[in-house]
Amino acid sequence: MSSPRLLDRIERYFALAPLPEAQVHRVGALEVPIGPPEWPFPARPVPGAEGEVTLADVRAAVELQERAGLPASLEWLGDRCRGLAGVARSAGLAVDELPLLVADDPLSVLLPTGVRLYLVGADDPKLALYQRLAALAFAHPGPVAVPVGAERRTGVPDVALGDPGPEEVPPTEVLRERVASGRTVMMVAVEDGQPVAIGSHQPVDVDGTEISEVVGVATLPRFRGRGLGAGLTSALVEHARQTADLVFLSAGDDDVARVYERAGFARVATSCLAER
Repeated sequence: MSSPRLLDRIERYFALAPLPEAQVHRVGALEVPIGPPEWPFPARPVPGAEGEVTLADVRAAVELQERAGLPASLEWLGDRCRGLAGVARSAGLAVDELPLLVADDPLSVLLPTGVRLYLVGADDPKLALYQRLAALAFAHPGPVAVPVGAERRTGVPDVALGDPGPEEVPPTEVLRERVASGRTVMMVAVEDGQPVAIGSHQPVDVDGTEISEVVGVATLPRFRGRGLGAGLTSALVEHARQTADLVFLSAGDDDVARVYERAGFARVATSCLAER
């Protein structure tokens, strides 16, 4: 399914996605979005630009990001900029290569019995709690469930979500506005009245047709290994495909990519991410 036209459309998506929140600066062969620190976008190569991204470009982009209080971050399609990984490493960044997949012929994956799925509205009073869920889940990565009390054996704490205190509530205004405008479509999985997994898709109008990226699918550690992530992703894709003709995502690694492939996704490229 991979083709130059497909990758062109994905690159165009990435170029347009920051525009509602950020001002995009041209730094050599890079585009650097500068916007709210609570919703950062990575720098990316200018789509279709002639010439390679230089070390000076990367250093200037990182300086601009850090001066604005943003994390140093650079993202690109590895199939398009094959020499950029070495340049990014020379600038002091660590590079991860992530499988990029599209929803080719997605299958419906049911959630476990007793788990209900909800669309999150902009006026949901638990929006900050859902952000905390995602932050906790990504802070403790791992593919398997962590039983209560197992932290001494595994080194992974039994994370309880709870209600965040005032000092712990992350900023939500950018997210609230994105949800209200439809630029972020968020779903939360709830079991016994408690949110246990979360994920979103982010639609963008790309030259008259909609493309959406599935992002931020996360499950609290002790609820993993039950298919919550797969069921949530399936629901997000189904919702996105009501209006989008292309839905894609980046998998955390090859093992995760194989799970998505069994659910009807097709790997089309490699997405490279460089950070401090």
